Amino acid sequence: MLFRYKPLTVALMLPCLGPVFAADPVVELGEVRVTARRPTPPLATRLQNEALDRLQPASSDSAALLRLLPGAQTRAAGGSSGLPVIRGLADERLRVQVDGMDLLAACPNHMNPALSYIDPSRVETIEVYAGVSPVSAGGDAIGSAVLVSSAAPAFAPAGAAAQRTAEAGAFYRSNGQARGGNLRAGYGTETLAVAYDGAYAKADNYKAGKAFKTYTFTGRAGHTLALDEVGSSAYETANHALALAWRNETSLVDLRYTRQQTPFQGYPNQRMDMTDNTSDKLNLALTSRYGWGTLKARAFYEQIDHEMDFGPDKRYWYGSASGGNNPPGGNATACSPIGPTCAAGMPMYTEGRNTGLSLQGELPLGDTDKARIGLEYRAQRLDDWWAPSGAGMWPGTFWNIRDGERDRYALFAEWEGRRGSVTHILGLRHEIVRMDAGPVQGYKTVITTAPMPGMDVGNQIAESAAFNAADRSKTDRNWDLAWLMRYTPDAAQTYELGLARKTRSPGLYERYVWSTWQMAALMNNFVGDGNGYVGNLNLKPEKAYTLSAAGEWRTDGWTWRLSPYYSRVDDYIDAVCIANCVPNKFRILRYANHDATIYGAELSARGRLGRAFDADLGLEGSIAYTRGKNRTSKDNLYDIMPLNAKLALTQARGAWSWRVEGEFVADKDKVSSVRQEVPTAGYGLVHLRASYRAKPVRVDFGIENVFDKGYDLPLGGAYVGQGTTMTNPPLPNYPQWGTPVPGPGRNVYIGLNWTL
Repeated sequence: MLFRYKPLTVALMLPCLGPVFAADPVVELGEVRVTARRPTPPLATRLQNEALDRLQPASSDSAALLRLLPGAQTRAAGGSSGLPVIRGLADERLRVQVDGMDLLAACPNHMNPALSYIDPSRVETIEVYAGVSPVSAGGDAIGSAVLVSSAAPAFAPAGAAAQRTAEAGAFYRSNGQARGGNLRAGYGTETLAVAYDGAYAKADNYKAGKAFKTYTFTGRAGHTLALDEVGSSAYETANHALALAWRNETSLVDLRYTRQQTPFQGYPNQRMDMTDNTSDKLNLALTSRYGWGTLKARAFYEQIDHEMDFGPDKRYWYGSASGGNNPPGGNATACSPIGPTCAAGMPMYTEGRNTGLSLQGELPLGDTDKARIGLEYRAQRLDDWWAPSGAGMWPGTFWNIRDGERDRYALFAEWEGRRGSVTHILGLRHEIVRMDAGPVQGYKTVITTAPMPGMDVGNQIAESAAFNAADRSKTDRNWDLAWLMRYTPDAAQTYELGLARKTRSPGLYERYVWSTWQMAALMNNFVGDGNGYVGNLNLKPEKAYTLSAAGEWRTDGWTWRLSPYYSRVDDYIDAVCIANCVPNKFRILRYANHDATIYGAELSARGRLGRAFDADLGLEGSIAYTRGKNRTSKDNLYDIMPLNAKLALTQARGAWSWRVEGEFVADKDKVSSVRQEVPTAGYGLVHLRASYRAKPVRVDFGIENVFDKGYDLPLGGAYVGQGTTMTNPPLPNYPQWGTPVPGPGRNVYIGLNWTL
């Protein structure tokens, strides 16, 4: 136990030890400003200010803010828990950081990903490296890096009196009756600043633009849903953050505590819902400047307590009256043939702990060059268990993962230099990833117990014994290499190039989920395709070799950018079918290493059209294409966004700005056959947005999907949002294969923000 907490203890001592690292006497470098930003590196895009402000009232999901970027999408999940998808890669294949913290989901369905822990109203900047990222931006990922930062506490200007700041906001969205608000208050002197941020959001189920299903029943007697209502899409969440910062002439210390409480969040593409999620995070950062360079240190700790069960649209009383199915409106408490009792839900619990420690030195090398050297430690601890369910139906505790451990030890070195009009970033990173898990057990540990005495239901006893006898300790030694280059021959053109070898080790749920029993496997699914998943102890790390390029041209008030990319991934973690391997049915899959190729391009443009009606007119547009292929099985990769385009006509006049947006998506016909991914039809949507800003007030309002178009989300997965969701036979009340999750219908929203 001492080993687990020792790195955090060392990190907490760093502010006191800072001067020890200085080889030269401390040199005064002037005022340290929290808001300082270094220039955007090659192949990076930064979102901030107006771009973020106009979308924040339209969604409670911070991942949705990424749709401002060409080639970036969101994989549908809960109302505040979408998963970013960039260039065909998603979830843990991306390096996602929130205020410098590498956060991992603690849930077999990844219901609590990193971006779910920051409300959109708190997001100040998003920096995205699409495709190739410097090794200093993080490791253990083969795709883009997404670095999200919240607003820092504000200090008073030098020589000024202490200042107080306050900001309050509220929003309402018609589709799903979403409502909520945010509050920010701060106090700062020249050397000390403190700030509080709070946000709350709640919504009912949203409505699609058309009826998308043929049944109305749910898992509860007498409870029905309209044919256009998307079951299990309601949510409620509250976020709190307290920040304290201190500075002097050479150092800045930033301490933040955040807490999230989510009493409920439904998931239309998962068979369970989140019935509680409580997360506490402590994040301490130090920046000190010395004669030899800059020292940056960070320590963070996260504690997650997560619960899942059936929400109101899914089956609560688990059992049946006539061969495994209750008729709509029937008696949901009658139980046979299993026995006289049935399970009042299927509670599932996850306890996660994430610890991080980083130490980085930045040394100037002459006038134009600098070197970065860093050490990182990341530790994940995970327990995932399912309590005894019902009055003796399942007598024991099912351990999905017990004493799960995943430790990362990283060392990197990076050089950044400028030679005339060319900038280079070249870095090497080495990581050791050590993983282990303890012995497991199923609901049944003795063959004579219920249910079905004399039978090993789902082979739980045999499979847990085989898993416990296997060597579960794994060590991966991973190497990353990245080179980024920017060439700017003149003010009218810029060219960027990136080459990288990136590596990602499997996650705990990919390696250690052990049961092939249908009911258990269906609980493990973080891609939302309706299938069940089983882990693989013998998985190898993914290794991606990526080439990314970009050219940007500026002329006559217009900017054009073309960004092609190609990635070859060895040992890509895909899946093979092991049960129910028939067409047009949900399946049981096992993770397996294959080889894959992902390639595509993005083209974007923006410019000024001129003036009309005493207002500035502008045009923005982008088009993105991604293709993903499994080279081993010749199958298509799952969750690849089809050809899509965005177009916006903008107008600005004084305090007012308006936007008319078009969103266009082609048919999705290249789908994953092993996952039985359902094709989706193409569609076009129109959105209207407007903003009024005149301090101290900002008002944002708009209409999304103006014409109430019915369409299916290409990255929405399979609809399993209502009914008796935890079984798979072809009975009429069970989730039916072949129904994609639909997109929301017309939504009118308004957001009001007031700043003191």
